[in-house]
Formats: sequence, structure tokens, C-alpha cells
Amino acid sequence: MKKAEELVIKALKSAARDEQMKHAVQQSMELYPLLWKAAKRYVTGEKKKDALQMALKLIAKDYQVSIEFIGENTTDLVECQKVKDEFLQLIERMGASSMKQTVSLDLSHIGLSINAELAYKHLVELARKANQYEITLMISMEESSKTSDILDIYKKVASQFSNVGITLQVHLYRTEEDIQQLIQYPGKVRLVKGAFQEPIDVALQRSEALNERYLLFAEQLINANHPISIATHDDVLIQEMEQRQYFNQSNVEIEMLYGIRPDLIHQLKAKGCRCKVYLTYGSEWYLYLCHRLAEYPENLFLAIADIINPSIVTRSEGY
Repeated sequence: MKKAEELVIKALKSAARDEQMKHAVQQSMELYPLLWKAAKRYVTGEKKKDALQMALKLIAKDYQVSIEFIGENTTDLVECQKVKDEFLQLIERMGASSMKQTVSLDLSHIGLSINAELAYKHLVELARKANQYEITLMISMEESSKTSDILDIYKKVASQFSNVGITLQVHLYRTEEDIQQLIQYPGKVRLVKGAFQEPIDVALQRSEALNERYLLFAEQLINANHPISIATHDDVLIQEMEQRQYFNQSNVEIEMLYGIRPDLIHQLKAKGCRCKVYLTYGSEWYLYLCHRLAEYPENLFLAIADIINPSIVTRSEGY
């Protein structure tokens, strides 16, 4: 990776965590609608109906979907309860449409930023409701400072509900040990490289070694016949996993974010791979947009083009 690209990625990840900047964007009558034009490439809309409409289109094309009401780090109790209720309504709407798919969430969105007990209580309520409709809950992973709390809550809930899964970040050094413990639980493991900027003593940086580590963890889960979601857009990784015939295994699916490489996931589906598209909705899209731009600096050029000419963003194109 070029030095200039590394600086761009670092700047975007820092901007993503800047609460003052996030607040300024959300409150600005000029910035919010301007950046929303770029965000619309990766976010289905601001309402759950937007995500559900897109989900139905993709399901009709034989994709699986995962839906998230975007947000995290909610520190107000009343707001946490509103968020939990929004997820309950989302699950009920999906259930009413016989949409036996996945709902994803950050625990800090439903209470972890207040205390772990609140997040656990809300997660149990959501898991129970989702279980009624054969819907899966997937817990997203957040900054490394939250990892222990997130895994502790997951283990408690997964012991009660088999429809709850967990995301693991390959770049964290601790994941090598965590994965051995989590294989003992029934929930699906969603494997990601890791989007958060972490200290070098906590996480491995983007490199060929990180790809090898991803392949190692994927192989461990596959060999254990554990359900796994391969969440990556990395061509090199995907080609290697195709050669190893990972996607032929009944416990394996590949998952990609809405708006990122629809051409690639379409090709994989045509080959018979189980493919899932990760859909998001809501007004808390600032951090999500920053991460999407940071993953591939070339996306900055797309963002500029989308702002100048928003009509070029066409829904579900390429799928």
C-alpha cells in the first residue's frame, strides 16, 4: 500500500471516531444533505422500509440478506430503549413477511456504552423475538476495548439462543485464542479483517500476513463444521478460498456490504456460492460512510462523483 493511501485511510478512520465532527455533520443543513449523496451508495435509506424493500429485491434474486439499523455508542438510556424498540419492530416486520434472514447490531447501540447488563437484557429480548420468526441475530464487533464485554455477553446469550452469532476481527491478536472458545457455541461466526484503527501491540496491520491469518481462522471453523460467514471483498482472499473449495462447504457463506463489489458477489452467486448482502439504514451513517471510504481509497473518487451527480447511484445495480 502506498504511503499516501495509508495517510488517507488513517485520516478517514480518525474522522470516523471524531464525535464533534460527527455531530457537526448531523446538525449541519449544508453538510448532511451533501454527504448523504455519497452515503446513499452504501446505505439503503433512512427508514426501515427502505432496507426491507431492498431486501425483498435481493431475496428475489436468491441472495440472503443481513439488515442493520445503523448506530453505536449510544449513552442515553431513553435513546437505547428506542433503538431496541426499532430493532424489535424490524424483526416483526421481517417476520410478517416470512423473511427468515439476519439482523445485525452493535451492542453499544443497545446499551453497552451505559453498562453491560443493559446490553445483555436488550439482546435477550431481541434474541427471543427473533427466535419466534427463525431470524438470526449477528452481533458486530467494535473497538478492541469493548471486545471482552461483547464476547462475555455473546456467550451468555448464545448459551440460551442458538440463533445468535458473533463477529470476530482477524487482525486482533487475541482472536487466535477467542476462536477456540467460540467454536464451542452454536452461533455463526462472521469473520472480518477488522476496520478499526488499533495500536500495533493489539492488532496486526494490513498485510499478506493478515490474509494468511484470515485463511487459517476460516479453515479452523470450516474443519470444525462450524457455521461461518466469510465477510470480505478481497479478490486475493476470495480466489484462494475458491481454489481451496471453501464455498462448496454447506456451513460456509460469503457476505459483502451493500454497494461494494456487487459485480463480484453476483459472479460468486452464479457459481453456486451462498451469498449474503449486508444492508444498512438509518440516519447515523457518518461513521459507516467513513469506514467504507477508508477500506478502499478509490471510493473517495466515487464519493465525489456521487456528490456532484447523485443520479449515477442506482439501487441494486449489478446484483
